[in-house]
Amino acid sequence: MTHRTRSTALYVPLRKPLSLLIHGLLVAGMTTVPLQALAQQAPDTQASVQQLDSVVVTGTYSRSLEQAVDLKRDNIGFSDSIVATDVADFPEQNLAEALQRMPGVTIERNKGLGSRVNVRGLPSDYTHVSINDLATASGSGGREVEFDIFASEIIQQVTVQKSPTAADEEGGIAGSVKISTARPFDYSTRQLVASFEGAYNSISEETDPKIAFLASDTWGDWGALVSISSAKRTNRTDATSGINFRPMSRFLGASGVRGSQAEAVIERDTGRQIGNRANTDESNLIVFQDKVGDRVFLNEQDKWGATASLQFKPSRDFSLTFDALVGGYDSTEDEYDAAAYSASSRSTLETIHEYDDTTLAQHGILVLRDVSYTATQHEFLSKERINETDFRQYSAALDWRGDSWSIDALLGYSGARKSLDYANLKHVAYAPSRTRWNGNSGETIPSASSAGFDMYASPERYLFEAYETTREQISDDKYAAQVNLRKTLDLAFLPALRDVQFGARHTDKSKEREYGEAKIGGPSAGNNSWVNTRTLADSQLRPIADIVPGGAYRARDLDWQMASNAYARDTFRYAGFSTPFDDAQYYRVDETTTALYAMANLGFDLGRVPVTINGGARYIDTSVTSFGYHPVQNPDGSTGYTDTPVSMDGDYSDVLPSLNLTAELADGLLLRAAASETLIRPAMTDIAYKRTASWSSYRFTDGNPALEPTYADQWEVGLEKYLSNGGLLAASYFRKKIDGVVINALTGVVADVPVYNANGTLNGIYDFDVYQPVNAAGAYEVDGVELIAQLPLTMLHPVFEGFGINANYTMLDSSLAGESDLGIQTPMPGLAEKTWNLTAYYENPRFDARVSYNHKSEYVESIGYNMYPIYRDAYGQLDVSIGVRLADNLKLSLKGINLTDEATTGYTMDPSFPTMYELSGRRISLGLRADF
Repeated sequence: MTHRTRSTALYVPLRKPLSLLIHGLLVAGMTTVPLQALAQQAPDTQASVQQLDSVVVTGTYSRSLEQAVDLKRDNIGFSDSIVATDVADFPEQNLAEALQRMPGVTIERNKGLGSRVNVRGLPSDYTHVSINDLATASGSGGREVEFDIFASEIIQQVTVQKSPTAADEEGGIAGSVKISTARPFDYSTRQLVASFEGAYNSISEETDPKIAFLASDTWGDWGALVSISSAKRTNRTDATSGINFRPMSRFLGASGVRGSQAEAVIERDTGRQIGNRANTDESNLIVFQDKVGDRVFLNEQDKWGATASLQFKPSRDFSLTFDALVGGYDSTEDEYDAAAYSASSRSTLETIHEYDDTTLAQHGILVLRDVSYTATQHEFLSKERINETDFRQYSAALDWRGDSWSIDALLGYSGARKSLDYANLKHVAYAPSRTRWNGNSGETIPSASSAGFDMYASPERYLFEAYETTREQISDDKYAAQVNLRKTLDLAFLPALRDVQFGARHTDKSKEREYGEAKIGGPSAGNNSWVNTRTLADSQLRPIADIVPGGAYRARDLDWQMASNAYARDTFRYAGFSTPFDDAQYYRVDETTTALYAMANLGFDLGRVPVTINGGARYIDTSVTSFGYHPVQNPDGSTGYTDTPVSMDGDYSDVLPSLNLTAELADGLLLRAAASETLIRPAMTDIAYKRTASWSSYRFTDGNPALEPTYADQWEVGLEKYLSNGGLLAASYFRKKIDGVVINALTGVVADVPVYNANGTLNGIYDFDVYQPVNAAGAYEVDGVELIAQLPLTMLHPVFEGFGINANYTMLDSSLAGESDLGIQTPMPGLAEKTWNLTAYYENPRFDARVSYNHKSEYVESIGYNMYPIYRDAYGQLDVSIGVRLADNLKLSLKGINLTDEATTGYTMDPSFPTMYELSGRRISLGLRADF
């Protein structure tokens, strides 16, 4: 039973199960042991927290692991951390790739680069991200954070909090990623660090520079720190992809000769008899290859980040701090495609050379493996994506601790601006062809028909279709104010109650998105003289091996000629051209949240077992106002949009209880348990109140600002053994019950909508169905096991001095099956059931070496046409780092990423039907670091 309310009343009762659990444990803790024993043996929670305020970077990997273990042990809940030496010294290209080493954390890779973070197998937008206690603005259109915009060198510490306390800002069902930048009083002495690196990509054959610099010093009560990092990256990916299933309804459902010919060819060449070719229940079980493409991606990044911190700290009990984090992330991705689209509207089946009716027989699916088509659409596409992201964050923090009271307060701003300029120069040629699967993916070859041609060497056959452009701008602004108060208690009648903490947080968030598309068809506005007249041969062409650095195409033994994106931009964008924004795609969402919380920390003994408990509840009240344009149809038959955006409000409130418990069963052996209710707020695109209309099907599709969050009731229990030499052995089991997942559904009807014909006459008055995102009824569960082993091997024998292992393993399961319209059961999309990391290291005062392997099991990436599960194959990557200290303050490092040159691959339903084969190459870097 849920007790959520949409009123503004302050009091909202707790959910009964969690309420009773918390109440029962608190009562047990206050009544089961003698009060005198509680007072004597309760741990000083406040002092424990204070010890974590300063993290000293010593420059060794093993020391950074020990610091991370200390953070894990002293945290009241389940968490894992990495500190500065760990991040800066790992052979990583960005912060996302550093985080993948942590238990339960996986990343989404895009062309060989880590981009977004998944915690415990849940989608990236299920994770809450903050920097210096400020929720992070994002240049994405949703709430997820693109981690590749952050340079890892400017980060001091990252903690993934997996079980929240009431004091933690809400917003992460999967967990919260808490990022901290450095402050001057983190260091006991003056710091001056500079590093330089050159990185080589084996496919692009380019060497890119990276520099980083940090300076920090204190003068009595004052301290200042600045850091800056700048890097260029040139990554090339060669790929064959896009070879997914397409249902034969594409052909069989066509009217006239096209449909009847397809029916005759299937019956003739496969023996499969078609009962009713218009019946999709039948035609969806016959599949063919959709599109086969050879693609080259060149991604050029220019990334910089800087931090500044000014601290006034007259004593250990008082500090004022100003933090600033600024950065920029500019990337240009060039994509060059030579592709064949089998499902062309002009084509049908000619000959089925090979078919497979056994591999997927349990689903009744017939796969056409090798087919000749009458009029395949061959495409040469030159695509350009220019992204520019600017990030700014500023905050002021106050910390004061008295004899019994302590206060910390925060006032801050986080903002991001992102612009996207996209273009696609498209030439097409229609001709018979033959498409089939090969070893790694698929291929298209000339048809046996006399009208066939070599698709890679016939530029004169490709006619100009369009120069397509899109433009997008996103702005995200977040303002926050927070105050926390802690009261230390020494109650004779209740000695177990060590302290109480309460506080408030207010946030204002606004995200605005503008988007537009345009097509150029000729040398001036409104001119379409190039369409179907100009050929690819009329453009300046160069071999693909010359357009992108690195030479020959690696995925297959191919070369072809293309028009470069630089040439296309200069040639096809006429003077004064600009892509206009489309009112239909505009939205702005304003969101205001007020949160109040209270929690208590208790410490007592159960017999000889010291126990600490943190219990509390967080009340939240959120108001949403969303703006978007709505379509209108004019009496003359034309369509348009309202003159100004239309707004709609929404609000919700709830109480989120939480409980964390730690018991030291023996020296260094901790039993940890946690239970809480958490939430994620709806995606911005779902609550954006914009409307699209289908005038022919009498349907409106709206955003829904009245959406409520997706909630999770979760609990976890684990054992952790802390070893005397900084080692750790840990195991935990967790379960999350998630409800309120957002789906699209019919929500209402708009009555009496006039619909006009193109000539302005009234077609009729109709009732329009309204479809919106809604919170679905029911729930699903995700559970899993995490194992951690961090072992300095000197514990086995002194001969292993300097050697060590850092390993973790996560296994997940979900009750949510993939939503296949064919009834095919799949795991939850995006859920990798098994992930593991293993790092073996050696270090002495002059030399260090690490070998790291990261593995992610196969998972369902998506479900094609809502019918055919598309899998991403298991992926493992080997990275190596070697460092030599040339002098006490000078270190030379050699690092390698993806040393075994692994390919990214995938398939549809069965590995014998591959869908992608991507090669992003190795990356080797040589760096020099100086400490003064």
